[in-house]
Amino acid sequence: MGHALNKILKDAINKFKAVRGYKVKYIPGWDCHGLPIELKVLQGIKNTKERQGLTPLQLRKRAAEFALEAVKEQRTSFERYGVWGDFDKPYLTLLPKYESAQLGIFEEMVRGGHIYRGRKPVYWSPSTRTALAESELEYPEGHVSPSIYAAFRCVGELPATLPQTEGLEVAVWTTTPWTIPANRAVAVNPMLQYAIVRADWAAEEGRPSRRLIVGVGLEDSLAKVIGATLTVEAQFDGGALEGLKYEHPITSVLTPVVMGGDYITTESGTGLVHTAPGHGADDFLMGQKYGLEVAAPVDNAGNFTEEVGLESLVGANVLEDANQRVTEVLKERGLLLAMKPYPHKYPYDWRSKKPVITRATPQWFASIDGLRARAMEAVSQVQFIPANYANRMRPMIEGRSDWCISRQRSWGVPIPAFFHKDTGEALLTPESIRHVRDIVAEKGTDAWWELSVAELLPEEYRGDADLYEKGTDTMDVWFDSGSSWAAVRDELGSPIDLYLEGSDQHRGWFQSSLITSVAVQGVAPYKAVMTHGFCVDGDGRKMSKSIGNVIDPRTIIEGGADQKKQPALGADVLRFWAASVDFTSDVAISPAILSSMGETYKKIRNRARFILGNIHDFNPTTDAVAYAELPLLDRYIIKKAESVFTIMTEAYEEYSFSRATSALVAFLQIDLSSLYLDLAKDRLYTAGQSSHLRRSCQTVLRWMLVNSARVMAPVLSHLAEDIWQFLPGEKEEASIFLSGWWAPFPGSEEADASTDAIPKVFGLRSAVNLALEKARRSSMIGSSLEARVQVVIKPQSELSSALQTVANSRHQDADGLKWLLGVSQAEIVEGDLADPPKDTAQAVSSSSKDPEVMVTVTRASGTKCERCWVYCQTVGASTAHPSICNRCDGVMKDLGAPSLQAV
Repeated sequence: MGHALNKILKDAINKFKAVRGYKVKYIPGWDCHGLPIELKVLQGIKNTKERQGLTPLQLRKRAAEFALEAVKEQRTSFERYGVWGDFDKPYLTLLPKYESAQLGIFEEMVRGGHIYRGRKPVYWSPSTRTALAESELEYPEGHVSPSIYAAFRCVGELPATLPQTEGLEVAVWTTTPWTIPANRAVAVNPMLQYAIVRADWAAEEGRPSRRLIVGVGLEDSLAKVIGATLTVEAQFDGGALEGLKYEHPITSVLTPVVMGGDYITTESGTGLVHTAPGHGADDFLMGQKYGLEVAAPVDNAGNFTEEVGLESLVGANVLEDANQRVTEVLKERGLLLAMKPYPHKYPYDWRSKKPVITRATPQWFASIDGLRARAMEAVSQVQFIPANYANRMRPMIEGRSDWCISRQRSWGVPIPAFFHKDTGEALLTPESIRHVRDIVAEKGTDAWWELSVAELLPEEYRGDADLYEKGTDTMDVWFDSGSSWAAVRDELGSPIDLYLEGSDQHRGWFQSSLITSVAVQGVAPYKAVMTHGFCVDGDGRKMSKSIGNVIDPRTIIEGGADQKKQPALGADVLRFWAASVDFTSDVAISPAILSSMGETYKKIRNRARFILGNIHDFNPTTDAVAYAELPLLDRYIIKKAESVFTIMTEAYEEYSFSRATSALVAFLQIDLSSLYLDLAKDRLYTAGQSSHLRRSCQTVLRWMLVNSARVMAPVLSHLAEDIWQFLPGEKEEASIFLSGWWAPFPGSEEADASTDAIPKVFGLRSAVNLALEKARRSSMIGSSLEARVQVVIKPQSELSSALQTVANSRHQDADGLKWLLGVSQAEIVEGDLADPPKDTAQAVSSSSKDPEVMVTVTRASGTKCERCWVYCQTVGASTAHPSICNRCDGVMKDLGAPSLQAV
């Protein structure tokens, strides 16, 4: 559903801009590289030997085939949604032209000094065996880590700034016991207060007392966790701990206490932080400051290597048994204080849905520090929709660490680096990249695996080709998508008017595009960024196959296996839903919501069918009535429609589709259907075929239908086109989308205050309808046409003035009060509302909310006309047609209908 929401919103914007006269170019695109596709290919190979024996080129061939098939399927879906685009010439990130452009960006970033190689902690996925960026992580609910409290024994001479206490230990807390072997320091905050506490356990536990260093304010929580009584013996600043050393809990090596920063607090733990520079960003920075070893004794699969420092731990998996085995070692050595399950947010690989770790490995990075200020300035120039999302993007850029752009996979654009076989030094220059880029433009990125080092190196390095080997890393797929502004720029221009995606793309595509663009051209690649929420079910729950609440757009359009339970609603209902929701937050969809949307859509379609059926004989060239010659009612509904169409235009301009659609639905259902069309039926059905009364109504209906179709076209594209194709008469344009935007009714721009009288008269309808309903319940009348209505109003009131305007209309056959109220006879009386109706025996009185009005109902006088159903005194006056009124008799004569005697 997320794809459908996204593509329909984009399409609605494109169509709106197109019919408004803009030159719109929408090139659909697909990200074709990356781990998800590679994993799908590998999962599809059931034979283990075959799967493990795949060469990179064989894997890439299968991945490309898989990606292209997925593109084909998605293209079919998008076109079925009614999405317009250059689908015959999409941009695909696996095409040589795109890959070459991407390498061109990489070349410029290398030239600008923004790319470097380093060994530092990155998110590492043991399940997929590759580095990950922050944007490739998710934080599911329910993760529980096995946190431990441990005591590391202080050794050697204590700093003079500390009390000379024997048996001193530093108390630490960690949620990743497996990182203890990589510990290279304990960090404290020099600005915090620390204490030496004596820990005493109950005698029956048989545990000796210990002296622990702990942050002031954490004594009570520590005492509760370890089940001991803590007594404070000394207190001092954190700076007093500088120079303190302890025995490494695994290797027994002398290890320092160092001065950390503000990330060390007394909100939880002990106030002393176990520091492993190879397994944490803050730890790494601390290691750089103090020259600590960046130890990470973990292989690609997450298993401890020989460097772990203890034979019994080698081979343990850090996400499986390593935590328990390290904890057991600490317990055996008397260093474990307590264990406690700790539920918290923990990063998972968004593809494999398995936990990740932080691990120092050699990787390629894009430096953010050199771009941060320019990126922040660029963001300030971008329009965000909704506006508050600017506050989301800025902190992300401001606090972003360097971007790890290398991945240890085969299906992607290679990082064209060469490594010296003896020294491991990387060869990566703008010139070497340009040479590879030219090859890729012609042969694609498979050439990196197919050609030799000598062929891939530029001529000036070719003599040393035997000294180098090709790198095996590929680029982060966010670098792929973040290059689209350049790869498609020749056809679109830059900066792009609008980027539109889900809210997760603030840390994904929006951000990667910004970084690459700022690095290369110094500005943001987009003028505006628009964000929509995620699709949830009717109860606000995330769509999930396990819950069973996933809705397939194809089922909405074509129906399910059981058409009674899941009827086909068509693409326009799907589009209607997408445009009706408030997409700025998470959007709900459910069978009940879709059913409601379907019913509303049917009503709109039925109104269109009604109008088409009633203008079938209308020729706008010869039959149209000028604005000045229209009845007051017609001019009013035109003004009302123009007001609604103006509101819709403004809403479209602001991308507020829900405001546009709600305005249209309210107008069509209330003003047009319940009021105007209800009143127009008499004119359409009973007036003479070519009479002014009927032609004026047809004039309004045709204009109304054409312009309603135009304003609904960006959303209800199929219905709008259907209306256009079935519209009678000659049309200059072949499609509704070539006919332009809505246009005011010719002549309506002139001031026309008289139309203000109509809504005031319509205000009477609630009082009249209430009185009519009382008359029905008393069996006085059945149909409202059986009623005679008397309306008593105060003299000199606004309503009195409005009624006078209506009475002065020269089109009483349309503007007469009885027609506006939908009754056979109506009378206005100005007088005292306290006076009772004249015929109280047959009257039903109603006090309106308007204190200036009293409505009474009696049964209409005269006889019912069998043709128009209106009660009047003239029925029977015609010998030719004795059962109809004079009005209908005139129409019948004009039609040449035979008289009753002739029949």
